[in-house]
Amino acid sequence: MAQRILSTPTITPATRPTVALPGLKTLLVGGLLALLVGLLLVSLALGSVTIPLEEVLRVLLGGEASKAVWTSIIRDFRLPQALTAILAGAALGVSGLLMQTFFRNPLADPFVLGVSSGASLGVALVVLTIGSVTTTLLTGLGVFGDLALAAAASFGSVGVMAIILLVARRVSGGTTLLIIGLLFGYLTSAVVSVLLYLSIPERIQAYINWTFGSFSGVTWDQLTIMAPVIIGGLSAAFLLCKPLNALLLGEAYAESMGVNLPRVRFALILASAVLAGTITAFCGPIGFLGIAVPHFCRSLFNTSDHRALIPLTILVGAVVALLAAIIADVPGSSLVLPLNAVTSLIGAPAVIWVILSRHSVKAAAA
Repeated sequence: MAQRILSTPTITPATRPTVALPGLKTLLVGGLLALLVGLLLVSLALGSVTIPLEEVLRVLLGGEASKAVWTSIIRDFRLPQALTAILAGAALGVSGLLMQTFFRNPLADPFVLGVSSGASLGVALVVLTIGSVTTTLLTGLGVFGDLALAAAASFGSVGVMAIILLVARRVSGGTTLLIIGLLFGYLTSAVVSVLLYLSIPERIQAYINWTFGSFSGVTWDQLTIMAPVIIGGLSAAFLLCKPLNALLLGEAYAESMGVNLPRVRFALILASAVLAGTITAFCGPIGFLGIAVPHFCRSLFNTSDHRALIPLTILVGAVVALLAAIIADVPGSSLVLPLNAVTSLIGAPAVIWVILSRHSVKAAAA
């Protein structure tokens, strides 16, 4: 995997990026906003219990549904899940964008530095070694078990992030840092494999269930912790737009423009790790979104300017994550599909189609 990532061509453009979203692109942004609102309403209306749309709107406006259970379903379960999906899509998309720009590599994702592996190690240590906590945690019998899981994932991701940040101060090349991050990922994965091998089947199944990823386990109390952290990480990404644009043209150019590379490197890694680590802690390791959403935005809007890419990535990431959450819940059924499988199944073909269509248009115009 490391060799495949490192041998991939860079995404550096030949000219200075410009931002332009007139005409059709402005309409496209408006369409995506309308789609996001529509998907939000659909996610609140559909599920194992179908709720009429007018009842959903009544609850959102502060009223009560005609059935008390509908009000409880919307306010206590579906609305937190939908908001979690929106935050997760935005956070993972922007985190992936930061990493792809920093490493100038289209296959970089939010977890390339081992943040996800660190979170997985923290959860594995709890789930695979502490039976009583595990049972409470995964059967959903109490909020404390969920908080224990989030805390374990947070400690694991923060531990790996701290090591990577220390290493980043001592190495100058992004490729070296990428290799070290991948090696940390392999190391933590090896420890998890040993724990899985030595654990009992019930705990192994519990850990596997966590790796599927889910937006449904986040409560309002947890959202009050997660949302400010995500908003802070996204705000930090906005502040990095100028150095990110400079990095697109190479580190030498960035330095000539007065960019402090060590400081920017530290800020990029910190922002990306905070965004990805927070989502992993509360939702599990959500794949695909971080690597694909930035490519989708670049192809769809034909821009590499981060002043446009970051808000567009937030919007598209939220749409894709919310759509995946709706499909994973299988409306009208009590069946729930693995979220990671859904994100890959619906996202990968769409991005492949967009990329191939873009190349076909360029070939026809040549």
